[in-house]
Amino acid sequence: MMRIAAVLLAAICCNTLFGPRTAIAGAAVPEHALSARFRRQLVAAAQHASGFENQFKARVWLLDMSTRLRQYVPTPSRREALLKQVHMQARRAGINPQLVMAVIQVESRFKRFAISPSGARGLMQIMPFWKKTIGRNRDNLFQMQTNLRYGCTILAHYLKVEHGNRVRALERYNGSLGSPYYPERVDQALRRHWAVH
Repeated sequence: MMRIAAVLLAAICCNTLFGPRTAIAGAAVPEHALSARFRRQLVAAAQHASGFENQFKARVWLLDMSTRLRQYVPTPSRREALLKQVHMQARRAGINPQLVMAVIQVESRFKRFAISPSGARGLMQIMPFWKKTIGRNRDNLFQMQTNLRYGCTILAHYLKVEHGNRVRALERYNGSLGSPYYPERVDQALRRHWAVH
């Protein structure tokens, strides 16, 4: 399963699938800006998940992150469920789980049912048009696994498009390419709360 996920991620990341002005999670993206290939990759990401690569390391990470997450999610069982999904979806997409935690902190402050003024939904603030675009109208963006799968796949794509430049990838994710405000907030959250040294 991990090999399939790696192939999927490589396919997503090896192609520039959007034009330079395309925004993803926090702002509207015209449907014509999506390639058929990326649409298929999002469908595949929405259908498949992989498990932890290393159970021991995952448990250490879960314990560490649970302590940090307590201020946002007081219930231990909810913290563990969220952290397992963040770790799983981030690893599947090939991105840093701590970066995903920082994005969630900035986007929704870990509020699963958050809705932005522009209509973005859930933990990673995914715009509802994505469901129609990839032909999965029944997907529930408030469902934790679905939201994280969409968000991690989109963020991984932008990191590859920007050749690992996290600032520009985050600007694209937020729909604010050229403005450093959002990436600065995410980086600050990552440094202060989620970085593992």
